[in-house]
Amino acid sequence: MATPPYRMWDVVERASTGPFCEQQEFLTKILVPKLKEVIEKYGIKYDPHSPIPTQDSLADRVWEAAVELFRDVGIYNQDTHRRITFSDKEILEALSCTAGEYNVGIGKDSKILQHRGVEDRTPPFVIFSPDIIFDEEDFLTACIAYLKEPLLDGFCAPILEESMGMRIQSGTPIELAGSLEHAMSLREAARLVGRPGVFLVAVGTSQSDASQISVSDPEWGVRTTDSRLIGSITELMTNNSMMNKVVHCQQYGCYVANLTGALYGGYAGGAEGTAVLETAYHLNGLMVYQSHYQMNFPYHLKYFSNTTRELLWVVSVYSQAVARHSKLVNVSNGFANAGPGTEMLFFEAAAHSIASTVSGANLWEVAPARNKNKNRATPLEARLAAEVGHAVARSGMTREKANEVVNKLLGKYEDKIADAPLGKEFKECYDARKGIPTEDYVALYEKVKEELFEFGIDFPY
Repeated sequence: MATPPYRMWDVVERASTGPFCEQQEFLTKILVPKLKEVIEKYGIKYDPHSPIPTQDSLADRVWEAAVELFRDVGIYNQDTHRRITFSDKEILEALSCTAGEYNVGIGKDSKILQHRGVEDRTPPFVIFSPDIIFDEEDFLTACIAYLKEPLLDGFCAPILEESMGMRIQSGTPIELAGSLEHAMSLREAARLVGRPGVFLVAVGTSQSDASQISVSDPEWGVRTTDSRLIGSITELMTNNSMMNKVVHCQQYGCYVANLTGALYGGYAGGAEGTAVLETAYHLNGLMVYQSHYQMNFPYHLKYFSNTTRELLWVVSVYSQAVARHSKLVNVSNGFANAGPGTEMLFFEAAAHSIASTVSGANLWEVAPARNKNKNRATPLEARLAAEVGHAVARSGMTREKANEVVNKLLGKYEDKIADAPLGKEFKECYDARKGIPTEDYVALYEKVKEELFEFGIDFPY
């Protein structure tokens, strides 16, 4: 079965020859009106009582709306002021030719990253990631702590803010130094824990195209069996730097993920528009970014999270739409409000894991403390999310049951979202030298896990 890229140079050409418009015109006169049109045309309506929708027809209508939106709007290149557009035939061709599964990693550490269906009993592929900045001196020990987790199928390391005693700035020599340090330390951590071939998503410290290209090296850096994240610009936009990364990654031969986050409360509007846009991003990933899988983090404009009631509905609906109508590999990234060392973070991680897993997604867990508080992440909340995802899949949990459980979980934390506790830093929750959680943090984890069992999560251990 064919794999990306899909007609890469045809797409690159369209970035310079497609329909011309200015950015504000694209957003306000093309994207927003069309989004409103398809929401009304396909009768898409958010139901706050069902954070996990159970009607297949809703997912089907969201998919149809997303395809029409992507076809008629396309993707806007900020540098060329051109729209990259595709026909229905081309969309169907690309969907038909995608593989649906990939063998990632090396040797004994290799795994299958694959498409999942709604209520699929195959456990999700779980990428552990703190999604947050860590101090340079804690980077290696944090990586070791994460890579020791048995349910980890892949790993995306913390982000470095400083290197060589200087603050990293994109497009400067210090970014090259920080990216090199990130890549080498990550490979060292994997070898130290006995998982040298583990699937790595790297390197988050590297923002510019030149910096990403600089870490492509099978000996010490990103290998062809690893993955890159190439971000879309909210909403449905790209630029030449992003496209440079696309071309380089395909020519180098590594796996590619399109990193997307439709913004609830922005141009997407409410839950309905956010779900349609996040679904449409999968077509952008397939056809423009030439990606092998999609990394999704739709999030709330006010809270910078996706564990609110509205966003869990978005996560569930777009995942079901993609699962039912394609072979695309969907990875769902959790963004929580609370920080480590709190019950609330565990409940949020569990809710996001349930909504994603039962709806057909793989997991990327978990960004605590609204993804913006330094050093505030640990492997333990990711472990809980992974264990919940495995339990949901292996027990054959239905969407009806998942809806019941998630409503109970929302009852535990929903009223605390606006003032979510910041929690503790990594070193307050972990023995950094050994890479293990403190007794107090393990006790809290076990307490929450017992509550989840009482809610209906059938853990195997």
